[in-house]
Order: sequence, then structure tokens, then C-alpha cells
Amino acid sequence: MLERLHGPMGWALLLLAGLVFPFVAGNDYHLTVMSTAYLFAIATLGLNLIVGYTGQFNLAHAGFMAIGAYTVGILTVDHGYSYWLSFVIAGVVTVAIGLPLGWVSLRLKGHYFSIFTLCVGYIIFLVIEKWDDLTHGPVGIIGIPAPEPIGDFAFESPRAQYYLMFFFLVLGIWVMRRIVNSLLGRTFMAIRNGDDLAEALGINLMRNKLQAFLISVLYAGWAGALYAGFVRFLGPDLAGVHHTFDMTMYMLVGGLGTLIGPLLGSLSVPWMTQYLQFLQEYRFVIFGPILILLVIYLPHGVVGSWLGWRARKAAARASSKQE
Repeated sequence: MLERLHGPMGWALLLLAGLVFPFVAGNDYHLTVMSTAYLFAIATLGLNLIVGYTGQFNLAHAGFMAIGAYTVGILTVDHGYSYWLSFVIAGVVTVAIGLPLGWVSLRLKGHYFSIFTLCVGYIIFLVIEKWDDLTHGPVGIIGIPAPEPIGDFAFESPRAQYYLMFFFLVLGIWVMRRIVNSLLGRTFMAIRNGDDLAEALGINLMRNKLQAFLISVLYAGWAGALYAGFVRFLGPDLAGVHHTFDMTMYMLVGGLGTLIGPLLGSLSVPWMTQYLQFLQEYRFVIFGPILILLVIYLPHGVVGSWLGWRARKAAARASSKQE
């Protein structure tokens, strides 16, 4: 199955599956679950760029998602802006806030960078929770409008909202694929493989790390902006670090540093949790051992481990031919 998913044929099959899903979904609840999974898949694609391709573990990722969401909420509810204008501004605000934070944090390496961003994420959460005049505090923002119609396409029904989220997911994957397959993407991977080696190749570490960071938080900000128009209600919990850990789990399950891996993880894990809702109180008892076994036996995730196995098989075949 993975062999088919890896390549143009696989992407075409996934696109087709996404298009027909509303016609086979049992009810609107299933559409809502899948739409939410698409939103977090977009954010996970951004996190995967900075973690899987550049080697920097940003624990403030959910905080940037909340920044995008709250930008839309504040502008539409408190100031009467249109949703789509607020959506664009959300991306600008997220990048504007990420620029100084990235410039400071990326001077740190390894665990120090992760610890610093963990603190940044908690500060974002506290600002959202305590700044009542701006963010409405713990009460949250209620009554966020749905995206305005585009031509004859309105986004009020669950099916229309589903296709809107699906469109942005497809667009996000297409853009991310262009990035990681470009010279810029290879530069990010060189940095992941080692700062010293990358610097010896003439790569400007700070500039390229900052580029990866800003693209990453832009994905998070726009995912948050879509989330605001989809859920219509925002609370400080969106900035919680547990959402970043959820997205990290999606990457680990699917495979860090791949495109299809985090996508499959983002879509499969939420459905797994839906079918295990009766065990919600024991969630960490169940998923904890699963993740431990995954890290032990599939350290590169499902897709990453399969790609490694395929590479070893091809190398063995080539070696046997030479003999």
C-alpha cells in the first residue's frame, strides 16, 4: 500500500479519497472530525518543516496557531473586519510575531532551543488567558463568523466547510512539496544533518533557520485562522502545549522528515481516538506504550521506516547484481 502512496499515483488516490469522502461519510459529525483533522494536518506540515527537515523542535507551535486564530477572532468580532481580510492579516501578524522570537530563539541549539520555545508557548498562553481587554480572557471569543461566500460558494454547511479545509490542505501540501524538493529544502536538510557541515558548505545558518521557522509558523497561523472560522469559538486552551505534543505524535507515527508521513499521522490518530472515546480517561495509559513501542521498533515512523527498508532492499539488490 505504501508503495502506491509514494509517488504521483499515491497523491492522486489521496486526492480522490478526499473528494469523495463526504459522499460516503455516515453523518455530519464524521465530516466535522475529518475537517478538524485537516486543520491540524496543515499545522503539522508546518511543524514538520522546522522539526523534520531543519532539526529544530519548536514547542511553541500551538501558540502560533492560537495567534492566527485569535487575530481572526478579534478582527471579525470586535472590529467588524471581513473573514478573508482577517485571514490574510492573521498570516502577517503570525510572521511578524515569529520574526523577533525566531531571531532570538534560533541562536540556541538542541534542547536549549526547545526549552526556550516551550517557555514562549506558555507565555503566549498566559497572554491570551490574562489580557481580557484584547483576547476576552478565559471567557474566549464567541460568535466568530463563517468565511464569506466566494462567488456562488457559501461555507455554512458541514460539507462546504469540509471542502474548504480540504482545499487549503491540498494547497498547503503542494506548496510544502515545492519547498522541500527545492534548493531551499535541501538547504534545510543540510542544516538538520549538522550545523558545522552546513556552514562548511557556505550555508548561512541563521538566515535559513529563520526562513524555515517563519514558513512553519505561517502554516500554524493560517491553520489557526481556518480553525477560528470553522469552530466559531476560541479559548486559551488552543495555545496549550498539549496541542504541539499531539502534532508531534502525528509526525512520529507517520514519519519525521517526510510529507506523506505527518499527513497520514494527522488523519489516522484522530480517528483512532474517536473510536477509543470510551477509554478517554485512560488515553495516556494507552497511547503512551504505543508511542514507546513505535519509537523502539519504528523510530522513523511508518513511512520513514518503510522508505529506509526500501532503500536497503534496493542497495542489496544492486550489490547482488554487481557480484
